[in-house]
Amino acid sequence: MEKKLLLLGLLRMQEMHGYQLNELIGSHLGTSVRLKKPTAYRLLNQLSDDGWITHREEQQGNRPPRRVYTITSQGEGAFQQLLRESLADYKTVDFVGNIGLLFLDEIPAKETSSLLQNRLAAVESLLHKVHTHERLDGGFQLVLEYQERHLTAELEWLDEVIARIKSS
Repeated sequence: MEKKLLLLGLLRMQEMHGYQLNELIGSHLGTSVRLKKPTAYRLLNQLSDDGWITHREEQQGNRPPRRVYTITSQGEGAFQQLLRESLADYKTVDFVGNIGLLFLDEIPAKETSSLLQNRLAAVESLLHKVHTHERLDGGFQLVLEYQERHLTAELEWLDEVIARIKSS
């Protein structure tokens, strides 16, 4: 649902070809949204099959033809419904890597501390990308701010856990 909402919302802004969509997502939402190119193209095909978007072929020079996607009125209705469902619903964030925490006690504390330091460095790196990202308009900025809050909380929590492991 969320990924379809994303693609429909971007196509509401302007018609685009798949590469443009992927570039926009990567450049403005890459730290917050994970949408691989094959998934994006599969979803675009589904949206087209559902009648939510249409496409036309466009060719520039000697380049291969590409599809330029446009949202339909049916797609606009779907967008409005998906948007309302998304804003009203709360889904827990799936923090990849939590399963390893369940078995943290199975390796020596010194090694655990070192591994969590690596994890902390990765979170700091992502937070740095968010902090140095250009300021965006409206909802795009809200997404970055939301991720910044989560990453900041993750850093604080990791600091506490590492300190706890070192002291025991």
